Amino acid sequence: MPHHDNSWLIRYANKVSTVAKAIHAIQPGRRIFIGSGAAEPSLLVEGLVDHGDHLHDNEIVHLLTLGPAPYVAAGLQERFRHTAFFIGPNVRSAVSEGRADFMPVFLSEIPELIRTRRVRVDVALVQVSPPDARGFVSLGVSVDVVRAAVDSADVILAEINPRMPRTLGDAFLHVDQITRLVPVDYPLPEIGTPELDATNRRIGELVASLIPNGATLQMGIGRIPDATLAALGDRSDLGIHTEMFSDGVMALVDGGVITGRRKTLLPGKIVTSFVMGSQKLYEWVHDNPLVEMRPSQFTNDPFIIARNERMVAINSALAVDLTGQVAADTVGGRFFSGIGGQVDFIRGSARSRYGKPVIALPSTAKGGTLSRIQAAFEGGAGVVTSRGDVHFVVTEYGIASLWGRSIRQRAEALIAIAHPDYRGELMDQAKQRRFVFPDQPVPRPARAWEEPCSFTLDSGRRLVVRPVTGVDRDTLRALLDTIDNPGLTQRYLEGTELRVGHPAVPLGELDGDRHLALVAHIVDAEGAAAYAAVGRYDVDPATQMADVAVGVDPEWQRQGIGSLVLRRLHDIARARGYSGIKARVPADNLPMLTLLYGSGLDFGGTRERYGYDLKVLFNGEDALDSELVDLSTEEA
Repeated sequence: MPHHDNSWLIRYANKVSTVAKAIHAIQPGRRIFIGSGAAEPSLLVEGLVDHGDHLHDNEIVHLLTLGPAPYVAAGLQERFRHTAFFIGPNVRSAVSEGRADFMPVFLSEIPELIRTRRVRVDVALVQVSPPDARGFVSLGVSVDVVRAAVDSADVILAEINPRMPRTLGDAFLHVDQITRLVPVDYPLPEIGTPELDATNRRIGELVASLIPNGATLQMGIGRIPDATLAALGDRSDLGIHTEMFSDGVMALVDGGVITGRRKTLLPGKIVTSFVMGSQKLYEWVHDNPLVEMRPSQFTNDPFIIARNERMVAINSALAVDLTGQVAADTVGGRFFSGIGGQVDFIRGSARSRYGKPVIALPSTAKGGTLSRIQAAFEGGAGVVTSRGDVHFVVTEYGIASLWGRSIRQRAEALIAIAHPDYRGELMDQAKQRRFVFPDQPVPRPARAWEEPCSFTLDSGRRLVVRPVTGVDRDTLRALLDTIDNPGLTQRYLEGTELRVGHPAVPLGELDGDRHLALVAHIVDAEGAAAYAAVGRYDVDPATQMADVAVGVDPEWQRQGIGSLVLRRLHDIARARGYSGIKARVPADNLPMLTLLYGSGLDFGGTRERYGYDLKVLFNGEDALDSELVDLSTEEA
């Protein structure tokens, strides 16, 4: 058996202290750091007030803490002044009322502020696990900026709690570095699993649609992260590199979805800086070699984040304006939370190979009385994430892809995912600001039959078919240039030219009832999309027949894509109650004839002088008495 030097046990015993004795090791005029999240040393914090009559002009700093904050009570300003790196519920009123301060700072940079003593830490109050055989305690569920604090403080006061998990990674501290040790025994505060409503679940499904197999995820805590994780049960080999995680990650690890096998940085490891959740989660992370605890300067460094390929960062917001700016730390002009790690991960994932930065939020607040998609922020609102950093914004009404889009395109895309009750008002405000054209139509709510449909091709590629939107205008024009189908391009181009910068064209007039256009795009293994086909119908009000046309990019032909688009047009027209679909096809348009013939739909019709008049009727009977002429017998 290896021999261990047990002399630390004697020094340990000499450091064991009561709360009162420990607090008296703090001198007046010192900056005191308090451990983060569920690792807040609650008895020592209470002792600051109960046993700190000798203290004055002391400053207290910390991230979000889950326990009490008695030091911000009215009347204690002469003894303690609090500065929040991130504003939690326990100090929000004090900050709002001017009895405490807020320091806006990226989470990745707080350790450097501490280490360089720009934010000097004299005393650190922390909670740790019992020591191991060599005298090392673990910082447990919160390493984040605690690591920098204990490495920089002159005085360290630590609660030793047998309920604190022994976590692995950069989490260890020797008892020789600790000034006073206070034995305690109480459960860590828990964060309950929130109930998910239909809005949360829909947002989670949409965010999940952006996450490919093998992706590495960052997410926070709350309903949207939980809903997203709940929608990932069919994925494989996901990984985690995040500033924090909760119970949803544990469930996906146990279910075999999160393995970390395809991570490109620390494969197989769940990398995080702090953990908040249930008692079951705290037990799960105890001595778990899968969980790698790292400080914030590692987990939140955008350059380190970017080393994870397929990095998907999922962050929430309080509001997004029509240019793409994100407000996340202020409400009603008052500070509400903080910058945290949002910008770190948005920028890191944007620089990751195949990475995706995502902002996800419900479309409304305050019981539906306030739109979170806003033409402009109120006075005093702070922009946490700039419009240049934002790629994807998700609400329960869809996904707005903003990267590489103009202000006009951004405004149109964001109005389309706003709550329908606010779209008209937002469009009016966008017109007043000259963000969009004066005659820009208001995006209407999507019908159930217009929801995107996903298909798997024989090649294994995933094809998504969905209605065309205004933001497709420029890409659609490029697609039409590659398609040799006059019957299709005429529907878009005749009458008024489909040109960049003009909304009052046939594309802009599509109402989804008498006129509908669909676009199909290939989604590769990394989640990137390439436009492959477009289809359209226009309904004759006299006959209630939907006239259809489909075109496929030559690069993607002969893979069944055209047939899938055609069948989707057929299904929607039938669901809308029309009498059938039809196609008048010139005899020399062999690609369209071949598509119709091979679609599997019950086309019938006649040959006319110009070509073919083909139909499928929705009356439950045979389409027509005459069948489609066998093209193989036709003369070229």
